[in-house]
Amino acid sequence: MTEITTSQQLPVDETFSIPVSAASLDRAAEALSANGFTVRVVDTAADARRLVNEILPTDRAVFASTSETLRTSGIAEDIDGSRRFNSVRAGQADWDLRERYDEVRRTRSAPDVVVGSVHAVTEDGRLVTASASGSQLAPYASGAASAVWVVGAQKIVPDLETALRRIETYAYPKEDARAQQAYGQRSVVAKVLITSREIVPGRATVVLVRETIGF
Repeated sequence: MTEITTSQQLPVDETFSIPVSAASLDRAAEALSANGFTVRVVDTAADARRLVNEILPTDRAVFASTSETLRTSGIAEDIDGSRRFNSVRAGQADWDLRERYDEVRRTRSAPDVVVGSVHAVTEDGRLVTASASGSQLAPYASGAASAVWVVGAQKIVPDLETALRRIETYAYPKEDARAQQAYGQRSVVAKVLITSREIVPGRATVVLVRETIGF
């Protein structure tokens, strides 16, 4: 195992930053499809950005969850900054978020569409997402009418045990460092959502990217 540490001395297993083989990605894509997800496979983050811009509706409320995948690909800016989409976050830009917390919680928990990423995808077709607050888990699980997840090939793992280890030894330390820089506070793995199957036809789309993006 290749291991480094963040500035906060949390161990980071850098083997989880490496994209999986084409065969592994294909197994995950096939299993996700069998589990009720719509799967699109693209080569690059730029391809994912174009695809998401094509498939998102312009007449429905879209919430972009906090995600390094969305940020670095430009998808977050497309949703929240282009004015092309009915962005929940942009619509609340001038709100006092603390004063209107209940409204923020309700609108972001049940948008028409949620766009984000996950922290691991297993080869048997499960999505695994960790969170400190749990705010993105409600729309991911059922609150949003539709969900789109953009996932880099480095997040595909053989099984659930490895998915949870990836969170603890790679995604969490990276997010902890990001949170301290962005918010001045530590992160924590407080809640984990395991999405094993989508029972509503057409609700959930997984965009698998053959290269590394996000963490």
